[in-house]
Amino acid sequence: MNEPRTAAPMPLRSMLFVPGDSERKIARAATSAADALILDLEDAVTADRRELARGMVRDCLAARADRSRQQLWVRINPLSTEAGLPDLAAVVRGAPDGIVLPKADSAADVLRLDHQLAALEHRDGLRPGSIRIVVVATETPAALFQLGSFRGASPRLAGLTWGAEDLSTALGAVTNRAENGEFDFVYQLARSLCLAGAHAAGVQAIDTLTADFRDAERLRREVRAARRAGFSGKIAIHPDQIEAINAGFSPDEEELRHARAVVEAFRTAGGAGAVQLAGSMLDRPHLVQAERILAMGARR
Repeated sequence: MNEPRTAAPMPLRSMLFVPGDSERKIARAATSAADALILDLEDAVTADRRELARGMVRDCLAARADRSRQQLWVRINPLSTEAGLPDLAAVVRGAPDGIVLPKADSAADVLRLDHQLAALEHRDGLRPGSIRIVVVATETPAALFQLGSFRGASPRLAGLTWGAEDLSTALGAVTNRAENGEFDFVYQLARSLCLAGAHAAGVQAIDTLTADFRDAERLRREVRAARRAGFSGKIAIHPDQIEAINAGFSPDEEELRHARAVVEAFRTAGGAGAVQLAGSMLDRPHLVQAERILAMGARR
């Protein structure tokens, strides 16, 4: 297996889901400030419109050659279903920036997808390894026992995210929320394991969506909590959520000032493993965090 790599220097703060069969919603999403769109072929598309959606997604990808402002990803159907591979075969021709893989049980699904992408990239004359992968890593009960398996799975792996809805269905739960409205324990566990699994694999940890797009205060609260915990981006389901998500995952001026000071302190220390700054001792993890903050600030 390949060695794990570090997360991209400029993580995706916001990834906006868009139904792959709605030209109107795709056009509207394209005008948003989302760092990436996820053109959805799974839950947002009924089986009878799947072939239509594949064509619309492929056309959208082909028409948007410049992805410097906004990346275009595609969520395919699970590879365990008969729709997964046809989804992939249809959209790779448009050279998506990445594939969102739902209902993965383990890193074995990533390796399988890696091999399929390699064959399709060759078919379509694309640069080998150019299409990346984000995994929805907590949607099956089996997946909860495999969150540590993604380390070294594939150099294509760019991030892990999590979801509670499919997991609660698989568990036969009446709801995934406790009486106080917060996620019940098993879903908090899934979130924590996703976060740890992503960092163990050296890829981006992306928080799940806030379902009620009208509840702006809940969204801001969940973004703050996610960033404090170590997530660096979040899924969105409505364009109105993008501003709050981007702002929440962008460092403020004070954070940037401190990060620059940390980087400068290590630079002037000439390779020392620890430095002193404003009365505090800092070691290499502080430098890594400072560099990460500066990379996030570059998207402002």
